[in-house]
Amino acid sequence: MPTVRDVRAKAGKEPITMLTAYDAPTAAIVDGAGADVILVGDSLGNTSLGYETTLPVTVDDMARHVGAVARATDDALVVADMPFLSFGVDEAASLENAGRMLKEEDAHAVKLECGPHTVELTERMVQLGIPVMAHLGLTPQHVNQYGGFPRQGTDEDSARRILELAQAHEDAGAFSLVLEHVPSNVAAQVTEAIDIPTIGIGAGPDCDGQVLVIDDVIGLSDWSPSFSKQFGDVKGEMESAVEGYVDAVESETFPAAEHSYEESDLDRIY
Repeated sequence: MPTVRDVRAKAGKEPITMLTAYDAPTAAIVDGAGADVILVGDSLGNTSLGYETTLPVTVDDMARHVGAVARATDDALVVADMPFLSFGVDEAASLENAGRMLKEEDAHAVKLECGPHTVELTERMVQLGIPVMAHLGLTPQHVNQYGGFPRQGTDEDSARRILELAQAHEDAGAFSLVLEHVPSNVAAQVTEAIDIPTIGIGAGPDCDGQVLVIDDVIGLSDWSPSFSKQFGDVKGEMESAVEGYVDAVESETFPAAEHSYEESDLDRIY
């Protein structure tokens, strides 16, 4: 079984590869490609559920998708993203929600969008055996506070706060840290200052690893952030295939003889 120790052991030695996945077929592909970590992100609110933000995603939504991914994964570490207001409001509820992802859905760890309020919670989760991946910089669950998805850590005070929170969460027992949409020189300094691995998304090349949303990587999104890169055109392939199907049915070229069969003794049933 993959463990958080496997991820930590790669820090500074070999880049850590992480991608999101939200269903079993995609998870099997990501796992088979050799990714170290699969994040079942609350980004499924945007990619799979049709929401404009991640805020409506529920614990039940996450549990269903985490379980699907975990059942299809053999080698990658499966990390469950904890959705908006599922943690940090009440400690008992936070622990129960996070523990459910491990106990019932077979995740190996959880990810928290972090701030000062999650330092003690991280420590408590780790004490109870729930490994925590911290997340600093742009935290999409704060979209209403930010007024969008702006870069973070772009001045000395905010950059220093990110560094201090990274150190605090490391001290609290987090096994890794996602840094999102921060200046690359800030991410490089945070990576140098802490011992746990950093995983960047829009944070430059000097983190210990990288993560992207799978829809952006395979070309399934209508829009992708500037820091992502498309490595395929799955949307184009799907559109072509579906258009081909519709055309074949309408032109009566599908199904053909090879797509059906007859039973010789059923020629007269009326």
